[in-house]
Formats: sequence, C-alpha cells, structure tokens
Amino acid sequence: MSFLGSMDISSSALTAQRLRMDVVAENVANINTTRTAEGLPYRRRYVVFQQREPQSFTQALNSSIAGVAGSGVRVTEIGEDQAELKLEYNPSHPDANEFGYVEMPNVELAREMVDMMSATRSYEANITVLNSTKTMAMSALDIGRQ
Repeated sequence: MSFLGSMDISSSALTAQRLRMDVVAENVANINTTRTAEGLPYRRRYVVFQQREPQSFTQALNSSIAGVAGSGVRVTEIGEDQAELKLEYNPSHPDANEFGYVEMPNVELAREMVDMMSATRSYEANITVLNSTKTMAMSALDIGRQ
C-alpha cells in the first residue's frame, strides 16, 4: 500500500464518519419533532457506507498489483428508518389525533448515543492512522537527510 493511498483511505473514512455524526446529531435534535415540512413526524435517519472503488482503470490495476483490497469508504445513502412511530398520550398537543395520541419520532436517545460513540471512536482511530502515517513519513525524510 502506498503512503498516499493509506492517507486517502483514512481521509475518506474521516469524511464518512463526520457525515454519520452529523446525521446522529440531526436525529437527536429532532427527537421531539412531531411535524416536519411535509406535515409528518420526523423519522430517524441512518447512513449507509460502501467500499469506494478506484476512480480509474490504472488505479484499479495498481491496487490489485499492490494487493490492496479497497480504496476507502463512501456514503451511498442516507436512509430513513421505517420503524413504527411511537404513540404518546397527550390530548392537549396540537398534533394529537381524535383519541388524544400524538405520533412521536422513532428516535431512541440511547441508540443515537451508541451510534455517536461508535462514529467518534472510528473518527479518532482514523486520526491516529493519519498521525502515524505522517510520523513515518517524517522519519523517512529524516533518514534521507542524514
């Protein structure tokens, strides 16, 4: 694996995990949103990752010759969770139905916190990889100067 290739892989992971953290933050921010612009309760969103393919034939050939399995990650979709909405009894709420129940978002705070922690740890791990790669490159330059 090339020096710049490992940095490219880590940077793609950083970008993807940052988007995942943004989506989790949006979910938490909308945990009590009973009416979106479409007039429906907010539905939890999630991020789908996929292995990023090399951009050109030459890159694919070089990757296969080098024995590199992949070239990073990309986000293919920000999906909407179709799980059932929660019903909460609150007859004084403006969005309550004729029985006094309000459809609440299908966002669970504990699940979102676990997703946020997972994304944060992955982000930190990729920062560590980038820093290690930078340190190795600097050491190689120092060896070359001596």
